[in-house]
Parts: sequence; C-alpha cells; structure tokens
Amino acid sequence: MTMVLNPIVRATRSALVQRRERVPLNELEKLARRASRPRSFSAALTRGGVSLIAELKAKSPSAGILRSRYDVAAGARAYTRAGARALSILTEPRFFGGKLEHLGLARQASGLPVLRKDFIVDPYQVVEARAHGADAVLLIVRLLTDWELGMLQSLAHDFSMEALVEIHDAAELKRAEKIGARLIGINSRNLDTLAMDPRAFEKWVPRAPQGAVLVAESGIKTAADVHRLAALGVNAMLVGESLLKQKNLESAARVLTTAGKD
Repeated sequence: MTMVLNPIVRATRSALVQRRERVPLNELEKLARRASRPRSFSAALTRGGVSLIAELKAKSPSAGILRSRYDVAAGARAYTRAGARALSILTEPRFFGGKLEHLGLARQASGLPVLRKDFIVDPYQVVEARAHGADAVLLIVRLLTDWELGMLQSLAHDFSMEALVEIHDAAELKRAEKIGARLIGINSRNLDTLAMDPRAFEKWVPRAPQGAVLVAESGIKTAADVHRLAALGVNAMLVGESLLKQKNLESAARVLTTAGKD
C-alpha cells in the first residue's frame, strides 16, 4: 500500500476500535441475524445487458467534493427511477463522507440490492454491513492476504450476503480465482496511485473465471463506454463520480442504463 491507501486503512482500523467498544461483536451478530433478508446482488446484475450499479458518495480523494448537498435517500430514488439495478453506498467517513446509516437510508428509499463499499479489513465490518442492511460487501484484493480474503468472503456468505471481489491486475485476478470468487470487480483505477488504465477491461475480462459475474469499475462515463463493455461480455458497471458530478442524477444515470439495454 502507498500514500493513497495507507491513511485510509489506518483511519479505518482506528475507527473500528471505537465501534467495537460501543457495540461488541456478539451483540452486532444478533442485530445482523435479525436484519431484513438480503436481496441477491448477482441476480440483479444478470438480467440481461450491462446492469448499472449506481454509486452514492459525498466526496473522494480523486475528485474532491462531489455533492455539496448530499442526500442518500433522494439519490437512491433517482437512480432507481433511472433503471439502475443495484446501489453502491460509500460508508467510509473521513475520505468519502460516508456513514453506516446511509445503508439503511438507501435500503428504505429503494428496493434495489445495496453494496457496502468501504475498506473492509476485519470481520467486524462484514457483520456490521449486514446489521445495517447491506446485501453485499466489497472486498479489495490489494488490502488483504489470501487467508483474509477467503475468510471474509466466507463470512459474507454465512450471513447470506455476496462479496464483490475487486481486482486491478493479473496477480490480483489469480488471487480472486484462488478463493473461488464468483462476483468479480475489475477496477481500471490503480488504488495505490489513482492512475487509470484505459485497457484494464480488455486485458482482464477475457481472463476471468468462466461463469463469474463481472463488474467494470471506474472510468465509465458515456454510452460508448457502455457499448464497449457489452462487447466484452461484462455483466455490470459500477459508476459513481461521472454521475455525481451531474446536476440531474436521474438523467445522467438514464443515459447509461439505456445504453446498457442496447
């Protein structure tokens, strides 16, 4: 990890200590078991075409402030009207302006499956995601050992959630395959440097495990981008910044969902 990831992971681990003190793991597990039944993330993404996972976040290290008036419920409703098939909700507070409570707000505002997008490095965060209504969690291969990756994916499955396993290069794709990941995100952004690889999808989609549900992440802005993903056989696209920079979320998202049906 480098200058970009290190401070985020340090802040995440520090905040975890405080949250564990407030709500012990055994209590959190009880809340997670009582939460509403999870909805299938993969099923939502494999209904034909290139499905949109529409993301909500207030800011990011790469783009700065994205929404000065950040309304999760309104954003979730706008994305749903536009034809998105799932939601990605940032819950990291310091660098992305997220809160765990945003998962519940999104779930109440929309019938779409919800992904907890965060820097998950500990089992507590997986249980926490379910307790707050998440249907899936993001696992970033770059942050985890092979053992941690497999353990966290298994834990998500134990709570009837799915894990979107995110890769950026060949070595990470092999590690995702090693744990039997069936929902794989290919991020064209290098999280160490924030640099974009415009050929990432062309490089890694053909090498992904047969039958895996594939999600393209980062750098997707236009209908032409969506058509390119469709030609590669990608199941879904996760899009945040290019939508959140637009004044009208619904109209911006509809451009991508319409292209995804072409």
